[in-house]
Amino acid sequence: MTTANMITLARIALIPVFMFFLYSDFSYANIIALVLFSIASLTDGVDGYIARKYNQVTNFGKFIDPLADKLLVTAAILIFVEQGRMPAIMAIIILSREFVVTSLRVVAISQGKVIAAARSGKIKTVTQIICILIMLSPFSSFVLFHLTLNTLAVWTMTLVTLYSGYDYLKNSAHLITGEAMK
Repeated sequence: MTTANMITLARIALIPVFMFFLYSDFSYANIIALVLFSIASLTDGVDGYIARKYNQVTNFGKFIDPLADKLLVTAAILIFVEQGRMPAIMAIIILSREFVVTSLRVVAISQGKVIAAARSGKIKTVTQIICILIMLSPFSSFVLFHLTLNTLAVWTMTLVTLYSGYDYLKNSAHLITGEAMK
């Protein structure tokens, strides 16, 4: 097991701990959840850096790293819906994009092709992490432009995710239809 893969697995192991604190209602539980989410998010960059720098890129890592990201973000989003901090329709849009892009990748692999991570996908991931950090922060209820930072974060995350999904579909639909979308 490579160091990079162990870091990725540690990120996955942090998810239930993060969820426990996000569900808890004792003093500072939300701050602890924020710190845990921050640590877990930072490990994403660390494991990738280590994998590339020390030639530890593995098929297992290529599989588990994006899965770990999706599990972490999904855990936060679903709890936010349950807590009433995010509309379910927004969560459905975000999660649907993940299913669509993953399905496109499966189709591509079946055709001997690879859909690399697009710039819009990387921006989506960073945006989701920043927005979730804002939603976890004590500042989430601050008002800006007549909306709370929580609401602005939800809308930002949803719109960037929608655009990223569109971008992947536009550039990869030919794998399903046989012709590119215009």
